Order: sequence, then structure tokens, then C-alpha cells
Amino acid sequence: MKRLVVAISGASGVIYGVRMLETLAGLDVETHFVITDSGMKNLSIETKYTMDDLRSMASFTHDVRDVGASIASGSFHTDGMVVAPSSIKTLSAIANSYNENLVVRAADVTLKERRRLVMIVRETPLHEGHLELMTRVTRMGGIIMPPVPAFYHKPQTIDDIINQTVGKALDLFSIEGKLFRRWGSEETPNDHAGKRGLTVLQDVSESRMACATGGVGDRDG
Repeated sequence: MKRLVVAISGASGVIYGVRMLETLAGLDVETHFVITDSGMKNLSIETKYTMDDLRSMASFTHDVRDVGASIASGSFHTDGMVVAPSSIKTLSAIANSYNENLVVRAADVTLKERRRLVMIVRETPLHEGHLELMTRVTRMGGIIMPPVPAFYHKPQTIDDIINQTVGKALDLFSIEGKLFRRWGSEETPNDHAGKRGLTVLQDVSESRMACATGGVGDRDG
């Protein structure tokens, strides 16, 4: 059985991490889940999911402040880690080995043990500092995978776009999620993938957005 660490940080696009957990739960993959405080805030702003929903999808859930958790040690074997989405702050911390919380520590362990680290960095546009951080993580062995949508599979819903990104990330761990139609293939996605459809995205009123500190973008983790 494969074992993956799945982390959600405070960038917009929390649905990528949710869909990752949801998919892996149906693929007999052991998941170790950790989310930052800002990630939890975005979960409530951007989706209808709750923390209880995410805990039910994950095999194990760790507190972001618990730097003594199993995934903080290289002696605890995993097949890699995905940060979905990754904020710029989390990217910066990982690039500089600034192990202030369990997300960063687990990523640092993944890199030092030469395991696969995939970071779905959700920010745009990018300045030179952002690009330098991405280059640094790449040179350390990580994979930077911004959630850039493709359209060759003719997506009909937002869910189709989400699934294609998550499916491509799973490809990097040699996990077939059957989430999207591949180029040159007539095979259709798994009927159960993203079964909640567009209802996973929550309409947010302008007034609520105005009350959300810092908006829905990159917060403090």
C-alpha cells in the first residue's frame, strides 16, 4: 500500500487538496493529512466541506503544530508528499528549510530523504522572488506544479478542471486516479470522481468576502 502525506496551506484553491484526499480514499492509499490554520479558514470560505469531512477522508490527521508527529521523521517511510495548494509563504519556508510547522517539516523530511515532493503553488502573477523560490525547491528535488488547466479533454464543469490537475499530480506518484480523459484515449473518467460536482464550490457573497481578512488569496500559511 502506498502512503502519502497530503498538506493544505493557506492559498486559494483548497479544493485541490480536498479532491486529492477524496480520490486517494477510494484508491487504497494511506494518507497522512495536515492543514494550516489559514487552510482551514479557506476551507470554510471556498467550499462546503468541514474539517470533519476531511478527517473522514484521511487515514490519519495531524495537528500542524505537532512537529513531533510521525511524518516529521525520516525514519517514518512514505512514498512522498503533495502540498495542495501551496501558498507562497509555505513555498518560501520549504525553500529555506524554515521548519516552523508540521507542513514545512514534513516537506523538508521528504526532500532530505530524496522522496517525491509535489507542490501545487497557487499564485498569479509571479514576480522574480516567487520564481527564485520555485527554482530553489526544484533544485532541492521538489516538483513545482502550478494548477494550470488543460482543455484537450474538453472540460464541461469546474470539477473537470479540478480533476485534471489532481490527476496529473497523482501521475507523479504513479497513481492512476482515472480522473480525466488522457490525450489520445477514449477512456472516460471514473464516474465516481468528483461525484459532488459543482456543489463543492460555495457561493461567497461580497459582504462575506469583505469580512475575510486578506481576501481569499495567499494568507499566512
